[in-house]
Amino acid sequence: MPMSGEEIEGMIKAAMPDAEVEMTDLAGDGDHWAAKVTAPDFAGKSRVQQHKMVYDALDGRMGGVLHALQLTTAVPTS
Repeated sequence: MPMSGEEIEGMIKAAMPDAEVEMTDLAGDGDHWAAKVTAPDFAGKSRVQQHKMVYDALDGRMGGVLHALQLTTAVPTS
């Protein structure tokens, strides 16, 4: 069973409580997601490090229960 957007968002926010997470169901099937994660935790980190932080928050579900995740990360500007 695929992960819901709410479940993905909840896992990311549990690991990074100050993050803003926007989820989009790309195919309408609940199995292909896009996530935009904006978090102060990303400050000073490379894009690869930022993405790893999000994948770590998903606790090994990426590539298994979570089939596809298009990920965009950013540091808040204000």
